[in-house]
Amino acid sequence: METILLFAPLVGAIICGFGHKMIGEKAATVTATALLFLAALLSWITFLTFDGQTETIQILRWIESGTLSTDWAIRLDRLTAIMLIVITTVSSLVHLYSFGYMDHDPQWKEGESYKPRFFAYLSFFTFAMLMLVTSDNLVQMFFGWEGVGVASYLLIGFYYRKPSANAAAMKAFIVNRVGDFGFALGIFGLFFLTDSINLSDIFASAPTLAETQVSFLWTEWNAANLLAFLLFVGAMGKSAQLILHTWLPDAMEGPTPVSALIHAATMVTAGVFLVCRMSPLIEFAPEAAAFITVLGAATAFFAATVGLVQNDIKRVIAYSTCSQLGYMFVAAGVGMYSAAMFHLFTHAFFKAMLFLGAGSVIHAMHHEQDMRNYGNLRKKIPYTFWAMMIGTLAITGVGIPLSGWVGFAGFVSKDAIIESAYAGGSMFGFWALVIAAFMTSFYSWRLIFLTFYGEARGDKHTHDHAHESPWTMLVPLGVLSLGAIFSGMLWYSSFFGHADQVGKFYGIPVAEAAADAHGEEASHGEDAAHGGEGEHHYVFAGKPGEGALYIAPDNHILEDAHAAPKWVKLSPFAAMVGGLVLALWFYIWNPSLPKRLAEQQRPLYLFLLNKWYFDEIYNVIFVKPAIAIGRFFWKRGDGNTIDGFLNGLAMGVVPFFTRLAGRAQSGYIFTYAFWMVLGIAALVTWMSIGGGAH
Repeated sequence: METILLFAPLVGAIICGFGHKMIGEKAATVTATALLFLAALLSWITFLTFDGQTETIQILRWIESGTLSTDWAIRLDRLTAIMLIVITTVSSLVHLYSFGYMDHDPQWKEGESYKPRFFAYLSFFTFAMLMLVTSDNLVQMFFGWEGVGVASYLLIGFYYRKPSANAAAMKAFIVNRVGDFGFALGIFGLFFLTDSINLSDIFASAPTLAETQVSFLWTEWNAANLLAFLLFVGAMGKSAQLILHTWLPDAMEGPTPVSALIHAATMVTAGVFLVCRMSPLIEFAPEAAAFITVLGAATAFFAATVGLVQNDIKRVIAYSTCSQLGYMFVAAGVGMYSAAMFHLFTHAFFKAMLFLGAGSVIHAMHHEQDMRNYGNLRKKIPYTFWAMMIGTLAITGVGIPLSGWVGFAGFVSKDAIIESAYAGGSMFGFWALVIAAFMTSFYSWRLIFLTFYGEARGDKHTHDHAHESPWTMLVPLGVLSLGAIFSGMLWYSSFFGHADQVGKFYGIPVAEAAADAHGEEASHGEDAAHGGEGEHHYVFAGKPGEGALYIAPDNHILEDAHAAPKWVKLSPFAAMVGGLVLALWFYIWNPSLPKRLAEQQRPLYLFLLNKWYFDEIYNVIFVKPAIAIGRFFWKRGDGNTIDGFLNGLAMGVVPFFTRLAGRAQSGYIFTYAFWMVLGIAALVTWMSIGGGAH
């Protein structure tokens, strides 16, 4: 079953890419979509029936070179099972959605076979992502990692006639190569120190790496910290964290289904998956974990500030994605990997729905993406409106405060992360996430109010002819809305409940230990498991790699998070309400206020609108010098040296020796015999003088 699940998207990509001329475009695209739905069905069966025990399913022998020996195999554990349903569910719905969205694509002409190519890219991307998350070793993971990069390049640049799409595809590819270089260095370092690339061997070696020093660049480093940091650099690129984030907003140049697939639920979460997968190493790398926490919090705050002023509906959601990924990294950084995966899981539903809902709005408005030209659309496209409303309720965190688990998906998982940040002692992370939650609420409701409320703005003809999307676009919205509403409540206990429940879900051995980790006999009971008044409580135990995640025995974040003060638990809800009230004030009660405020605070407005000028700074520091160096080698190297001096020299020297060689080829036997005698004489003389003859 797992093998069918893995290779079904690849078969669909081959059929669409190479077989559509034989069986027809419609048959090819329908077949690819059906195979994705088959993979999604098998993924859900795997997820719901999985017993938590790690399995390895060998496919074939792959690499044998010296001490490097590895199989191409599927590592099936709870972490893999979660990613399987996220990837295949969203991908299958995006395939279905694309039938309606791409049917009326104005940027393509009939007869160009663009639909099979588009579906082939989607299916290939899904296969590469499945390769990544099912990998049993780091080389296989890197293979899927780079495959995802290639597929994203093809999908972002799908409209290859648009210069902006080509530039965005190149930018995404190049920026991700920076992160991938760090990932590759981490793999090299792990193989150098552990003599293996297999995950099980690396996990077992984690305690040893924590006590090992290595020389790298200018100084000595702790091996576990260095390797964890290098692996996280790869995650930074793929998950668009601060510094390597600049590619994500530009990637909106691709078709909207691409935005939902790549930037909501799959590719950008690969970095979070990598950090959680390598938890046995990161648990022994406290400095690297602290860096992950700080950078994740900074990313969440930065992206939220930029999302406040964006006008393109897809870019608002893109910066929201960047911000939510920061939340996940904060959870992983403080050691609460299950909360990071919980938010990854719930985020996939409501963010994919927001992107697809935005695509439905764009479709209704004849591909207009500026929210300033929307307004009063809720009666024109009611189904899309309610889908977007559910997605907004989920991402802003609407639920019953202090209940812990009663609310929309984002309420449950986001609260879990904020409480974990507080319990982990990262006050910077805690406050950055709370402030980001306030801004998330504001810009999310801003999107709703500008799009669906107020007066109609922009082109009147476009508004008058706005219409609801076809069923192929609405059905995926309906399915995703169920996940946005119920996924948090249904799986709260598994991801963030009692320690024994979470441990069983992930296949992690759970033992009773003393709160002070001195080994006293532990107490029993629910209060102890939740870090209550009891002196002792449950903790995760076992050896690195025994389960899908690894939590060190002295990691008490889960129970400490449950025991957080009430004001900590209320802070995300208060932030949500504050953002909602401010958005109502700005865009419903006093719509002229935003423009006046932007004029009064012009420098700040431009600073946020231009994304903190990161692109401009990178252009000065990296792009222009690279262009100057390239121009120098072109003008001076290729033009003056190769085309000038060397070509001129060749024009004189080569013909001379050519003529000389031509004269030697006289065609007479005695001439050749003469040259042979001269050659033999020269050889005998050289051997005699050089002592070669005895």
